[in-house]
This record gives sequence, structure tokens and C-alpha cells, in this order.
Amino acid sequence: MDGINISTRSVAGLSALLLAACAGTPLRATEPDGTYCYRVGKINRAWRTCTTTPKPGDAAEADAKRFEARPDVATLYVVRNRWADTINRVGVSIDGQRRVDTIPGSVVRVRLRPGQHALLLDWKDLVEARTLDLKPGEVRFLEIEGSALIGATGYKWFGGDINADISGARARATRSKLIADIDLSAP
Repeated sequence: MDGINISTRSVAGLSALLLAACAGTPLRATEPDGTYCYRVGKINRAWRTCTTTPKPGDAAEADAKRFEARPDVATLYVVRNRWADTINRVGVSIDGQRRVDTIPGSVVRVRLRPGQHALLLDWKDLVEARTLDLKPGEVRFLEIEGSALIGATGYKWFGGDINADISGARARATRSKLIADIDLSAP
């Protein structure tokens, strides 16, 4: 009976140790220069797409992923996390002021003044516009839908309207890496 007890404790202790090691190791680490790279697979480093600027810190990411509204501004999440989207950078401009190069598996949080805002998706020779009318305290999700499959590469805006099912977009944003945290709410 003591042999079973010792064996059970050993297995439980080893399991706890392994779980702690896995929980403490990030799945996708930041590069030494502060940028973040999305990798296809686990081995081939050639199949990776990196941000062009350093990503926000872990505290900013944790804050962004609470998806909390601020009463005086609108919050927009630009989400890019679709299954067939694997390698390209896609530019996003907000009101002609700021361009962010999104990568697969990424999310951008943007704080904006209430009112109408123009967003441009820019990839190769494709430019697609979307206008959003945002209210104070509103939290909205706008997704970039696309794929990088052989012969069928393309990107477009998906969602962003008030009636859209945001639960899927929010879940994809939660699984994505925050690559930019932009505040354009100042006058």
C-alpha cells in the first residue's frame, strides 16, 4: 500500500512540475529587437512574418485583452487571425494618420474620438476602405479576412458593423498577439 502511495505521489509531483514548466514558457517569444514574429510550424524559421516595429509590453497586452470600454472614447480592435492566413504583412491606416503592418495571428487596439473614421486596408495593389461610425464608450471589432493559399491570396475587411457577431472576433482577438496599441483620441 505504501508503494502505491509513493508511486501516486511521484506521478502527481512530476505532473505538477511539467505543468509549471509549460505554463511558464511562452509559446511565441518576442524577438531580441522587441518585434514579434508569427511562425508557420515549429521548425522552419524561413516561414515567419515579423512586425516592423516593437510590440507593446505584456502589461499593455493584458490590459487590451480585457476589452474594457472607456466612457469618453471609442475602442476599435483590428483582428487578423484566420486559419488560411499564414505569411503576409497587410497595412492598415486609420484616418490617414497611422499605418500599422499587421501580421497573421495579430490584434491592434485603437482608441479613437467618437464619430466617423476611415480605415484603409492596403496590400499590394489592393486598397479597401471601410468607414465606421463609433460612439463614446463603444468597443468594436473589425477583422481582416484573407488567405495565403497558392493561387488564391487576398485580403478584405470582415465585420465591424454593430449587428455583427462579436463573440467569434473577440475569441480570435484573445488568441492573437497584441502588436500595436494606438491612441488617436486626443483632439
